[in-house]
Amino acid sequence: MDWYDANRRSLPWRKTRDPYKIWVSEIMLQQTRVAAVIEYYERFLKTFPDITALARADEQDVLAQWSGLGYYRRARMLHAAAKQLATQKMPRSAAVLQELPGIGRYTAAAIASIAFGEPIAVVDGNVERVLSRIARSGSLDFWAATQGLIDHDRPGDFNQAMMELGATVCLPKNPLCGRCPVKQSCGTRGEHKTDRPPTRKKSTIGYVLATNRDSIALVQRPANARLMPGMWELPESKRVLQSVPLLSVRHSITTTDYTINVWRGRAPKGSVQLKVAQAAKLPLTGLTRKILRRLSLLRD
Repeated sequence: MDWYDANRRSLPWRKTRDPYKIWVSEIMLQQTRVAAVIEYYERFLKTFPDITALARADEQDVLAQWSGLGYYRRARMLHAAAKQLATQKMPRSAAVLQELPGIGRYTAAAIASIAFGEPIAVVDGNVERVLSRIARSGSLDFWAATQGLIDHDRPGDFNQAMMELGATVCLPKNPLCGRCPVKQSCGTRGEHKTDRPPTRKKSTIGYVLATNRDSIALVQRPANARLMPGMWELPESKRVLQSVPLLSVRHSITTTDYTINVWRGRAPKGSVQLKVAQAAKLPLTGLTRKILRRLSLLRD
C-alpha cells in the first residue's frame, strides 16, 4: 500500500468515488489498454454524465461514442444495465451488481470495493501473474488467495495496488524486479515466464472507398451479425481494383494481424451514400474510423 501511494498512476477514474464513473471505467478497461481508454472515458462521460443520461440515450448514439474502442457488446450491456438502473440506486454489493447485464465477478468486485468500500478482492491477469510468481505456482485459487490478503480499511486501493503492480512492475516479459515492493517474498524473481504469447495469425482484407464530393459510401452490418452488429463500415472488396491501393494499414484484433488495403472505386450495391459529417456521428467500426482518419476524411 505504501508503494501504491507513492507510485500510482494519475488516472481520471482514480479521482472519483462515483459508482457510475467507476463502472464505466471498468467496462472500458476490459481487454483494453489504459492509454487507449482515457480519451474515450472522458468523452463518454461528457456525453453521458450519469446513469439517467445513458439510459435515455439511443443505442446508436452510445455505440457512436464507443466507436473505435472495440468489443461493442460491452457498450450494449452497459446501456442495457443503465436502463435497468434508471429508476433505482446503484447496488452497493458485488453480489447484487453481478445481476446486471455485462457485470461479472471481477467488475462487480471492482465497483463494490472502489466505490463502496466492500472488502472483496478482484482478480485479473495482472493479479494472477503477481500471485503466481510470489507463490511460484500457477495452480492457486487466486480469488481465495487475494481475499486473504485484502486490506479491510482500504479494499478499493488494495485491489488497484495489486493490479498496478502487475501492470507496471511485474510485467509478463522482463519484469522490473528491482522496483518491486514485495521482491523479498517472491518465489521466482522474474526467472520463470508466467505468460506465453498467443500464436498470431495473418490475414489481408480489402475495402472500397467510394466518395462523391462530400459524401462517402458505407454499409451497415446486419443486426444479427456475429461481430459488431449494427456498426457501419466501408464496403468490403474481394478483388484487387488497381495495381496499387490508395492506402494500406496494419490492424490487429485479438490474435490476428491484418493487412488492410483500401482501393478507390464505385459504390457497390447495398451501400449507402452519406455525408461525411453525418458518417462521423454514426457508430463506425474502429477500423473504418482509423482508415477515414488516415485519409483525412475524419478529424474527430
